[in-house]
Amino acid sequence: MKKIRKCASCGSYTLKEECHNMQTKSAHPPKWNPFDKYADIRRKEKGISR
Repeated sequence: MKKIRKCASCGSYTLKEECHNMQTKSAHPPKWNPFDKYADIRRKEKGISR
């Protein structure tokens, strides 16, 4: 089963691996893990303070 992906250049959603000759990214967030050692880094990148 394929998952929905998002094109970084135009912002459209697709099932394809490539769009506009660029690699698409998964539109789904990673699974939540209470022992995630990179959670603080991701929140800082997004500008979310804790």
